[in-house]
Amino acid sequence: MKRLATTMLVVLALTASSCGTSEETITIYSGRTENLVGPLLEEFTAETGINIEVRYGQSADLALLIDQEGDRSPADVFISQSPGAVGFLAGNDRLRPIGGDVLELVAPEFRNANGEWIGMSGRVRVLVYNEDLVDPGELPESVFELTDERFRGRVAVAPANGSFQDFVTALRETNGDEATAAWLAGLAANEVQTYAGNTAIVQAVGRGDVPMGLVNHYYNLRAKAENPEVASRNYFFPDGDIGSLVIVTAVSVLATTDAPDLAEEFVAFMLSKSAQEFFSSETFEYPLAADVQPGPDLPPLATIGVAAYDFDQLGGGLERTKELIDESGLESP
Repeated sequence: MKRLATTMLVVLALTASSCGTSEETITIYSGRTENLVGPLLEEFTAETGINIEVRYGQSADLALLIDQEGDRSPADVFISQSPGAVGFLAGNDRLRPIGGDVLELVAPEFRNANGEWIGMSGRVRVLVYNEDLVDPGELPESVFELTDERFRGRVAVAPANGSFQDFVTALRETNGDEATAAWLAGLAANEVQTYAGNTAIVQAVGRGDVPMGLVNHYYNLRAKAENPEVASRNYFFPDGDIGSLVIVTAVSVLATTDAPDLAEEFVAFMLSKSAQEFFSSETFEYPLAADVQPGPDLPPLATIGVAAYDFDQLGGGLERTKELIDESGLESP
């Protein structure tokens, strides 16, 4: 990860003005875009009077920036779209433990073992398919079946997408590099179609350009919210198959923060009922706080047998994952 390009994809800086009289301010580096977390940042300021300065960018780039800034980093909080990016910082001693009362809001499998980051929402990897082109009876039992001849040219992936890379890293940890490399090469040999990201895949599946593709679950739910008639459907791989891995969005407090109490107050807010309901109803993700249920269009995680995984393993494996993807012959558009 340290060899990633150092050009930061910082797209926006926002200072949310306080409706109170407090001059307290925290700085957040956010790997989630403004439309996904901006309303929550505004709500936090409105409720607490604590101002927020936020820098948006890609999770991996922001993690690398924090590491390069070291003790000089102005960041108090890091929000990561990818557990790999926050795991990288934890491995480099850039994060401080979160208080036990806050940690207990989320199940142990969705937080760092040392309490240095905590999951605030979850996405599940799924196979989105066009119901006009695919018979549900032919859907695979395992993601490994997508290299079979019957799926030749019928599957889409996004090799440069962070969630796909997190999934491949998890695949390496659970099945080994040799099996993972063989699966990636098998996809390439099976004439898999490649797209820039999850949205492009869901749109292509909905149009019928490609019958199916690997994405995060909520992209299709957004497409359905915009157009209920679209023919795309989510398929969860059964029986805990790694193809339906849960990937968390994480929040953490920087070790160098000058305002640890304020930073932790923000973390607690992101796990509050109102924030968790926002993720459920507005971004169609899985809330991870124990007392909030997923939206009506989301089957409970316990009922779909999604794959469990130690997210702390993602922090140090991204570079090798990218190498395996490059070596496989999968080419990003």
